[in-house]
Amino acid sequence: MYKQNLILAELLGPVVSSMGYELLGVESSSTGSGSLLRVYIDNEAGITLDDCGRVSEQVSGVLDVNDPVQGAYRLEISSPGIARPLFTLEQFKRFTGQQARVKLYAKLEGRKNFTGKIKAVNQQSVVMLSDGNEIDIPADMIEKAQLWP
Repeated sequence: MYKQNLILAELLGPVVSSMGYELLGVESSSTGSGSLLRVYIDNEAGITLDDCGRVSEQVSGVLDVNDPVQGAYRLEISSPGIARPLFTLEQFKRFTGQQARVKLYAKLEGRKNFTGKIKAVNQQSVVMLSDGNEIDIPADMIEKAQLWP
């Protein structure tokens, strides 16, 4: 599914959920001075700056002990925001009927980018209504996805 660091998601998931938050996903990317590790969290009441600080403190401790990231990195704890990233099929299912933007690893029907309504989700794909056409997008082709307000 969506390009995320599954090893870090599995490591950090229990820590984040034990604090009363949902771990939406973990992104890691290279920057000029090392890596950026972005952890998306959520809960029903929304996310405040204080929530991000508490989670950052706990996640930093876990990362220091387990040392899963090579080299220097910057940790960022983030709320999903309006253009919420979608990391799993369960998250797509939760937002069925909403508009989303999906970027693929490779072309499907001559395109790598789709914007449209999430119509359905099955075990291995997302069905979207894009430009008046229904398109069945295999989950393993999705590089990045987010709600599109």
